[in-house]
Formats: sequence, structure tokens, C-alpha cells
Amino acid sequence: MRTRPSEAPHDSRTVVGVDGSQHARAAALWGAADAMRHGRGLVLVHALDLDRLDRFASYETSEHVRAAGSDLLAEAAAEVRQGFPELDVTVKLSRRKPVAALHASVRPSGTIVVGSRGAGGFGPLVLGSVGLGVVVGSPAPVVVVRGETARAHGAPVTAAVRDEHDARWLVRAGQEALAWDSPLRLVSVRNLLARFGARQLPHDEAGRDADPGERPVEALASRIREGRPGLTVRTEVVEARSTASALVEASRHAQLLVMGSHERRGVSVLGLGHVVHALLHHSHCPVQIVPYLRDAGGVAGEGLAEGED
Repeated sequence: MRTRPSEAPHDSRTVVGVDGSQHARAAALWGAADAMRHGRGLVLVHALDLDRLDRFASYETSEHVRAAGSDLLAEAAAEVRQGFPELDVTVKLSRRKPVAALHASVRPSGTIVVGSRGAGGFGPLVLGSVGLGVVVGSPAPVVVVRGETARAHGAPVTAAVRDEHDARWLVRAGQEALAWDSPLRLVSVRNLLARFGARQLPHDEAGRDADPGERPVEALASRIREGRPGLTVRTEVVEARSTASALVEASRHAQLLVMGSHERRGVSVLGLGHVVHALLHHSHCPVQIVPYLRDAGGVAGEGLAEGED
């Protein structure tokens, strides 16, 4: 494996935020496996927020922080080297704040990977505004590594879907399933309370009630199967009082749980709001949030425009 400093090349890569914590260590190893699955390079990023530090600390203190950051990155790269000797690894010591450092280091075709807890610069990544900042406005999918990270072979990649607008970001979910050599499971959650007081539904050809909740997810599955004939796609409509709790339960048997978020009218919004919060805190497997563009007319495109480091 080659380890090189990064004024990073403009190619697809898995970017991992590291800070020396055990959760960041788990994220680095998960990210290395992700890079291998997708045939990418790996970038290990440590953010120092030096602009703020240089204003309030002495030169000696700033230099000590830089040296400690370099040592931390070298240690993380050495650990990755032991498990993934063929992987091309880049290390990046950023003077930016953590969220900006990660966003600047990735391309839309890559992935950002962070731990569910941390220390120092990446400590609050899934707690409050800083944690959401990594997901909101990200130019690439973001994976929060938590829960069980090594399921048995054949466990599905699970995607949480709602309607036809999910078709664009589900391309990424299909890519993940192929990379994992696993089936893709599309899960749609229908509010159990919505059934009360509903009018009687017509029967379908099989004699059962034609469930309108099944139609969008089956249509999405058909589109994915057409585009990726070798991929096994399964569908499931779950009735539950809580979407969040149903998806947390679905995560118990998944390799990865994938969800979409969208950009509307130039303002980042998480498409599932409190559901995303719940999964980032309680999922039993890593969670991937995929950005896509959407306006009043529907989906405009996947990911955001590429920018400069």
C-alpha cells in the first residue's frame, strides 16, 4: 500500500474523518473496506481548525498541535496498511473546521465516512448541528459507522424508500449492494394509524386488498432490476406506528442502511428529519445518507457540483 501526503487528486475516493478515538478507528477500517469494495483510494483526514487556533494560541502550541495531528494520521495509516496492504492511502492534515475539511476532500462519486462518536475535532459529529452539518450540504454520500459492522455474507443492503422521487438516489443503493455482493432490500414504512377510517380498497387479481403502499416500492424495484439485471432486489412494505422505529428494526439484519436526503431551493433539508436523527443514534448497522437535488418539479440530479479542495 502506498501512503502519500494529499494535495488530493481529482478522483473517486472514500474520505474518513479521524481523531484518535476508537469510533474513528472503526470508521477508518470500515472506510478502507469501502474503498476496496469500490476500487477507490482512501483519504484519512484530520481537521485542526488552525485559523481559530492561530488567533488564540502561541506559535509553539500551534506547532505542537500540527505535529500531534501528523502523528495521529501516520498511526491511522499504519493500522490500515496492516489490514489492507494493496490500498492506496492518502493522509490529509487540514487547517479547516471538521465539516468543511471533509466536504472539501470528497467528490460526488466518493463517500465520507465518520464514526458515531469521537474526541477532539470530530467529537460531536452525530450530535447537534455539527453532526448534521456533515450530512446536510455534503457533496457525496455520508456513512456514519455504528452498530454491527460485520454481518454474515448475504445480509442485504437495505434502502428506506417513500415514493418515486427516490429513484435517482437508489442508483447509489444499487451500487452498494453490488459492491457488497448482497441483495438490495427496499423497505417502505406505512403508518399503521392511516388504515383506520380508510375506505375499503378494491381487490387485486390475487383476491387480496390492493395496497397503494406497495405500488411505488414495486415500481422502484422494477426500474432497478431493469438497470442492473444481476442484482437481486427485494421489497417490503412495513406497517408501523413509527417510521423511525421500523427502520431501526430493519437495520438489525442489514449490512448497510441507505437513505436519501435532498436539496430544495438552495437550502439543505433532511428528507426524513427526525427519522435520520433516530437512525444515526440507534441503528444496528452503519447508515449511509445519499444527497440528491430536488425542486418543485421533482428530482433534478444526484449529488452536488464538484468543487475545489
